[in-house]
Amino acid sequence: MRELVDHATAPVEVWERRTGAALAALPSAPAYRRREPERTLLHAVVRDRLEPFLAAARDRSPSGRGLPAHVERDLRAYLDCGILVRGFARVRCPGCGFERLVAFSCKARSCPSCNARRMEDAADHLVHDVFPRVPVRQWVLSLPRRLRFQAARDPKVASRLLDLFTRAVFAWQRRQARRLGADDPRTAGVTAVQRFGSAINLNVHFHTLMPDGVFDVTAEGPARFVPLKAPSDEEVARILTVIIRKVARAGLLEVGEDRPGAGEDAFAALQAVEVDRRLRFPDPFKHARRAAYIDGFSLHAGVRIHEHDREGLEKLCRYAVRPPFALHRLSPAPDGRLVYRMKRPRGGSLFLVLTPDELLSRIATLVPPPRTHALRYHGVFAPNSKHRAHVVPAGAGRAAGHGSQAAPHGPGDHAAPAAIAGTPCAEARPEPPESFRLTAQVEAPAERTAPRTRVPWAELLRKVFALDVLECPKCAGRLELIAFIAEHGVAKRILDHLGLASQAPPLAKARAPDDPADASDAPDYHAGDPTHDG
Repeated sequence: MRELVDHATAPVEVWERRTGAALAALPSAPAYRRREPERTLLHAVVRDRLEPFLAAARDRSPSGRGLPAHVERDLRAYLDCGILVRGFARVRCPGCGFERLVAFSCKARSCPSCNARRMEDAADHLVHDVFPRVPVRQWVLSLPRRLRFQAARDPKVASRLLDLFTRAVFAWQRRQARRLGADDPRTAGVTAVQRFGSAINLNVHFHTLMPDGVFDVTAEGPARFVPLKAPSDEEVARILTVIIRKVARAGLLEVGEDRPGAGEDAFAALQAVEVDRRLRFPDPFKHARRAAYIDGFSLHAGVRIHEHDREGLEKLCRYAVRPPFALHRLSPAPDGRLVYRMKRPRGGSLFLVLTPDELLSRIATLVPPPRTHALRYHGVFAPNSKHRAHVVPAGAGRAAGHGSQAAPHGPGDHAAPAAIAGTPCAEARPEPPESFRLTAQVEAPAERTAPRTRVPWAELLRKVFALDVLECPKCAGRLELIAFIAEHGVAKRILDHLGLASQAPPLAKARAPDDPADASDAPDYHAGDPTHDG
């Protein structure tokens, strides 16, 4: 709080979030500008150290293969993301003739920009096409070190652990529902498999979003939602005990008793080091409500979203499928190292100080194996469930908007499932929590509209960067796609003709990280970094 002094009036006290916020000019609408990833700090680090990093990994590997092929492909693809000479789309306004070039995206798992768009796409899909208007609770299961390593190495182990986890929680939900009179309780959930911790370390754990109740499916009528009472601390501990017992019976606790990754290959050694880093930080759920911590396992169920808080549900979905790290938190240090600011202190520190190779090591271990799903659907939310059509909203109300040029919806414009054409189940209206009785749902219209596709690419850009890439800056019309340019030679000739940069940023050659001959060639990561104020 501070005083604003005016000569014509008496001093006035105002509240400001930061000094000068009250007197600052109103921001104008952002105009489109190419993202220019080659000017970011991360892009400079990857350009300078990727080849030496990969060469060092091949030297350390007994087989000489180094990092897996899918990891190398992912890191190299990031260097092409947003670079015009690697390919672009050409769009044109039919009204005034304005044209614009939009660079292709890489969709790599190591790319912060593509991960942000992937996050928005998944959150939008879950809120509008999967979760009906019912309360949702988040269950988070963390694993001990040896299981985290095995789950990161083998997707089958991760799938088995997730199956045992959801089965234990679903069994508890069904028991509670039967006590309330549910004849045929059906459970549902969506799991985001996260491979990272807050320190950009390898930490495979599960964020499962489940309706805070069950669906009673009978042959006589539509699905009904049965709200359940929140689990107590003792119940969460009992569920975690059941999970640990199931994991032990499956023989997963005997796997990896020795130090993981020792002597196997270069990638396993990197994964083992990153898994060990998590031991330095305290578990954030150890002293939270509705949480349990047993033998390195932790289970937390303290986050609940009200059935009418669709904006809160979307935020929770974005949190569950968020990228491994934020680019704006990375900054250069004066000595050539990198500083990453974490969201909250861990182990008494808010900052991580890393060398460029240490950052690449962490990013490489977070790249998931090929053909693995980051989102898993359970119960009646599963695509092959015969009851799925009676529970999930069809999202037909948004299909027409995506097919046309209609403006996107706002945070509060989410319609209830009963108001969406073609939705087979209507809005759940549970009675007060103290009753916990069955709540009937209204039967939906019989006609169904074709389900919409995923969020269009232009709308994802609008949600992530708060700008519309297909809006004409001259006449406010809509730009139309006129060409895709994917050939390097054709793209270079067009860029040369337009007077734009037609050369990709140079990639440093492989060299030893401690080669004295290259000491004078140490990169200045401050140069070209738009976030550095010098």
